[in-house]
Amino acid sequence: MIARLGFSVEELLPRARGGGALKMGLVALGEDEWLQPAPDLAARRAAFDAHPGSVQITPRAVAAGDELAAMLGTRGGLEGAARHAHEDMCLLAPDSDDGPYRLIGAVVAWPTDWHPADKLGLPLVAMHAPIHGYEEQLATGVDHFMARLKPGRIFGRCNWFVAPVPDMRWIDTAPPSETFAHVTPRNAGETLFVRCERQTLRRLPESGAILFTIGVYVASLGSLSIDNAARMAQSLATIPPEEAERRGARWFAPQLAAHVAARMDGAKG
Repeated sequence: MIARLGFSVEELLPRARGGGALKMGLVALGEDEWLQPAPDLAARRAAFDAHPGSVQITPRAVAAGDELAAMLGTRGGLEGAARHAHEDMCLLAPDSDDGPYRLIGAVVAWPTDWHPADKLGLPLVAMHAPIHGYEEQLATGVDHFMARLKPGRIFGRCNWFVAPVPDMRWIDTAPPSETFAHVTPRNAGETLFVRCERQTLRRLPESGAILFTIGVYVASLGSLSIDNAARMAQSLATIPPEEAERRGARWFAPQLAAHVAARMDGAKG
């Protein structure tokens, strides 16, 4: 039975890592589960037009981008494909048959605190360098999976972040002590936002490049079901200290936990 990821924070959170060690957490997807249906193309167009740096394409990515656009029934290569989908799109390919996969193209309207230009050309290990434990816990498994991925197969996974804003495009320019300074236990339901990335991987059959898609979904903490709000509190309490520090958790986790506890108490009463 195919495990569905869904296309919302509410649907994605139960599939996301809850804490503890890093894991790929991949599930097989059907063709009809690959990309979100009926994307908001006006929002995509506005984001790309406002941020030209969102498009970073090397010459090696051109043929694969054209292949992808044709697959989706549109034009304009990798950029055209991403402009006509909800998902941001990245292309990965190795320098040689046994070389590491590198980012050869990225069209990212709604980044989660990263700039495509900073990652272009980097191998996967270097791209994930800020993530504590990636090299030790995931790098070998990810490289093995990428090398063995066959055309026609689609796999997906999801993750979560806690953001101080509901914006689809989120790049923090200040330390978390500042960006989360307005959050209190009383207002956490309206001032904290859970941000999920729905990620998929598939190999393009002609070029052999691997397409990595990132679909972003955002919901306020207070709009989540009690189960998912509690899941967030548990995840924050069980991630490794280094990861908690990278996420700036100490500046919002206590307020989030207090919000969840109050909701659970209210449900009991």
